[in-house]
Amino acid sequence: MVDFTRDAPAPVDLDVDWIHGAPPSWGATDPPIQVHACDPHTYVLRQSKHVSYEAPFLYLLFGHQRAVLFDTGATKDDVGFPLRSTVDGIVDRWSAENAADRYELVIAHTHSHGDHVAGDAQFADRPNTVVVGHGRDDVQAFFDITEWPGQVVPFDLGGRVLQIFATPGHHRASIAVYDPWSELLLTGDTVYPGRLYVEDFRAFLDSLDRLIAFTETHPIRAVMGCHVEMTQTPGRDYPIGTKYQPQEAPLPMTVAQLRAVRDAASAVADQPGAHQFDDFAIFHGPCRTAMARQVARTLVGRFRR
Repeated sequence: MVDFTRDAPAPVDLDVDWIHGAPPSWGATDPPIQVHACDPHTYVLRQSKHVSYEAPFLYLLFGHQRAVLFDTGATKDDVGFPLRSTVDGIVDRWSAENAADRYELVIAHTHSHGDHVAGDAQFADRPNTVVVGHGRDDVQAFFDITEWPGQVVPFDLGGRVLQIFATPGHHRASIAVYDPWSELLLTGDTVYPGRLYVEDFRAFLDSLDRLIAFTETHPIRAVMGCHVEMTQTPGRDYPIGTKYQPQEAPLPMTVAQLRAVRDAASAVADQPGAHQFDDFAIFHGPCRTAMARQVARTLVGRFRR
């Protein structure tokens, strides 16, 4: 059996061509879910943009006693989005290879916006499965977080101990997850290469400061969010509703880019509105004009096609 402490950090493969949709003339050529094994115990799944333009990334991590799936995607329908059967297949293979009997699965969430929890219903009747509730109180109770948001708590998968802490700002129940085995820092929708929508800017700044402080005492291989909305051209994003992103930015971000998010957020803290930067955008407040511009860009793109 792998020793998740002694053998860490694991070699992790983050060099992957993610499914990114296809031109309308091609039809739906992507599978509904792409599965990538970063290592034998760490999986990243991406929902197809043909199923949902949100195309969220989901994270499945295995320990000796249980696995945890962070987020369940943007679609409830198991026919168009067979998340349950996909995850069951991965868990069954892992259990067989690692002699795991009556293996538990935890369904948790980086936060509870609809594009991260819609697939929960597929796991409602699954044996040996716990689905964590969506509210902040549910999250605090399950992970035993008694001091929100400043406390960092362990979450033991069986030899593989994750670090969980709150990152409100985008959503009041947002969390970040650090995995010492892979040295990945999962940031949900708080930080990713795309449009960072901020619900509570003061809480957002505080969360970014704590993320930065955490990186100063822990080795970070990559910062992993849940979406890609930026192109490979600095400062250029794909508009809302895009279902074909052939030149999208890489999913993994660096600690330097995380610092850039924090510095940018500090700079625009007193300036509500949409602010574009090379690797991300910050939407401070409702940003109605910017959102209307996003819709207009989407419509223009469809008209040109």
